[in-house]
Amino acid sequence: MNIRNIAIVAHIDHGKSTLADRLIEKYGDISSRNMKEQILDSMDLERERGITIKAQTVSLNSTYMGDTFNINIIDTPGHVDFSYEVSRSLSACDGVMLLVDATQGLEAQTIAHFNMARDLNLIIIPVINKIDLPSADVEAVKKDLSELLDINQNEILSVSAKSGLGVEDLMERIIIDIPEPKGQISKELKAFIIDSWFDNYLGVVSLVRVVKGKIKKGDNIEIFSRKEKHSVDKIGVFTPKIKDLDELCSGQVGFICASIKEIRGAPVGDTIIKANSDTPRLEGFREVNPQVYAALFPQSADDFEAFREALEKLCLNDASLQYEPEHSEALGAGFRCGFLGTLHMEIISERLNREYGMNLIATAPTVAYEVITTDQEVRRVENPSALPETSKIKTILEPIARANILVPDTYIGSVMKLCNDRRGKQINMRYVGGQVELSYDMPLSEIVVDFFDRLKSVSKGYASLDYILDRYEESDVIKLDVLLNGDKVDALAYMAHRTVANLKGKQFTE
Repeated sequence: MNIRNIAIVAHIDHGKSTLADRLIEKYGDISSRNMKEQILDSMDLERERGITIKAQTVSLNSTYMGDTFNINIIDTPGHVDFSYEVSRSLSACDGVMLLVDATQGLEAQTIAHFNMARDLNLIIIPVINKIDLPSADVEAVKKDLSELLDINQNEILSVSAKSGLGVEDLMERIIIDIPEPKGQISKELKAFIIDSWFDNYLGVVSLVRVVKGKIKKGDNIEIFSRKEKHSVDKIGVFTPKIKDLDELCSGQVGFICASIKEIRGAPVGDTIIKANSDTPRLEGFREVNPQVYAALFPQSADDFEAFREALEKLCLNDASLQYEPEHSEALGAGFRCGFLGTLHMEIISERLNREYGMNLIATAPTVAYEVITTDQEVRRVENPSALPETSKIKTILEPIARANILVPDTYIGSVMKLCNDRRGKQINMRYVGGQVELSYDMPLSEIVVDFFDRLKSVSKGYASLDYILDRYEESDVIKLDVLLNGDKVDALAYMAHRTVANLKGKQFTE
């Protein structure tokens, strides 16, 4: 079977979803009547903001030199908060389309995705998009891309995702360049869970790539980390409409339903094996850990039960959201939630408001610290009010992120000053095309609050950011309590470095 599995990766707003639209229009099983913009972005919120939040997949068919090829395309998010979605998608592919906007050029996420694809030894097809816009500088972007990838400029494709120009050449290139998936049908079943979501009629739907063997209707399967057994009752692919199949073979990407009742029963990144077999798990599985924490409280105490139900339902569609009950003297009962980043927090709050009618109060976002107590116990502190007494603390370890910033050299001075003001330590600086890539080690707490907005402001919108949690290190961090009429309000407490605590306290109270 001629199969090609490829992901579209790019910085946010470089046209991934629009390019997916053109490919679906030409090679997908959909009538022009049902075609709409950003068809793979299933949430209204994704359409309004013009961003992809969840990785989506579509199975297309194309003919080349008399043979039919099955092309599975995964459209991935571009924002740094959702880079875990991208890493999962790439591990289910054999190649990537690296998309660069001809008007914006290389940005931080472009380089981050390129490095991720290169580390996984994937074939990279470089594509320049939006070539028909008056402000497009195709030659300059081609030069930068060829330097980054160390290839000839002639190998870079140019397309317009809006008009469909160059899409046929791109499809031909996918068929020629991307290798067929390895893996034998005769082997024991191993399938990788790319994503899981909850459907009111089908229960948990898992998007999978079959790495070895095959999976058929009626098969008894096991989710590796859960050791729970299930029977497969529905199999298929998205074309982009649902198309039922009897089986998925090695190399194919599709969905399965196996009457799993809760999303935690099919963790994203886990391995599906035949029931009662001792097949080892596929490598690369890791639990997704939240980076940012905030407490959410309903404005009316009567809404608490409805809020709990809304969070439970939302968790079925977003496995990266974590929450636990929290009680505040001032704000009543609520939940402390863990998010992938501040955009993720914004999206969840917005969805709770729109889809479930919840009016919420959110505390300031904080990060998780590690505390070593005087009796050598290591505690993870996600909530400032859970900090042990000062006399019991030996050291506090602060999360440090490795931030990569791409900026035109005109703005280097102001970006460096911003990073230094945020307690950043410069690690590296190199020229990439006509821009400079700066690497800094910076406390995660300094990045998550308003660093991105300040960065955009000091660079007139030109700088782009990518960051990843690197390590924990000892730091002089203290808890800042806020008093209201002389009484401590636990929900308003937050952690700050001793050198800026006074300043932050003043700014906050003002």
